[in-house]
Amino acid sequence: MPSRECKADILLLLTALIWGLAFVAQRMGMDHVGPLTFNGVRFLLGAAALLPLALRSAGQSHPSDFLRTGRYRCVGLWGGLLAGAALFAGATLQQVGLVYTTAGKAGFITGLYVVIVPMIGYFFRQKSSPGDWVGALAAAVGLYFLSVTEDLTMSFGDVLELVGAVFWAGHVCLIGWLSPRLRATQLACSQYAVCGVLSLAAAFFTETITIQGLSGALYPILYGGLLSVGLAYTLQVVAQRDAKPAHAAILLSLEAVFAALAGWLVLDESMGFRGLMGCALMLVGMLLSQLWPRGGRPQAAG
Repeated sequence: MPSRECKADILLLLTALIWGLAFVAQRMGMDHVGPLTFNGVRFLLGAAALLPLALRSAGQSHPSDFLRTGRYRCVGLWGGLLAGAALFAGATLQQVGLVYTTAGKAGFITGLYVVIVPMIGYFFRQKSSPGDWVGALAAAVGLYFLSVTEDLTMSFGDVLELVGAVFWAGHVCLIGWLSPRLRATQLACSQYAVCGVLSLAAAFFTETITIQGLSGALYPILYGGLLSVGLAYTLQVVAQRDAKPAHAAILLSLEAVFAALAGWLVLDESMGFRGLMGCALMLVGMLLSQLWPRGGRPQAAG
């Protein structure tokens, strides 16, 4: 394996590890602050971490003529607002869901967005591969074993995570449309800022924000903002310049596995045999959806 590809794979594995551990940090942070407060502060921190890169890219030339036209600012403004709103919806549902479910289950259910993306594309007349449908079936069966109880009910947290996965998939589709039209770091920074502002605005009306609570949640917030949002996004962008798409799909899908392992090791969470079988089927479904031969695919989201 060429050294550049090897380094890229290591960076992608590190990215998946950071994102997987973030589910544990998100649960621990809510011992001190509400879910909206946690998201608001961490996404604003992530935006601040990316701001120097965004400002640097603003002064660089770009081969696209579109990026030199007056329409760029308009698309950049509305694109950042729309992407930030979609991110706010997905992140809020994920964070609130973590109050009622485990980090491991949240990681796997959130990972279903890679299966849902081609399903959304189908309704917009985008071609789907057989792997999309086989992967969706495997993931659905896995979700049944992971979340549906013997009396055919799902926990409130699992339902929130599943609805959140739909919004994550919509966010990926939106980013896929905006990415060729906007500079990546500027788009990322603006959407994180919008998500952070919306989260704090909602928290102002629904939660009690205190210095003591923020101080208690300091380390989980720093991890979620600087590492999960700021650093991991940068690592993904750098790594996917040299990584093979198949390698990227496999390695980034391990985010869910790392979330389950971290929940078990740090939070003493347990799924049982039924849950583990469901996780395995969901992972197979995610990989089939990503790796089945077909045309261009949207990139995984962080």
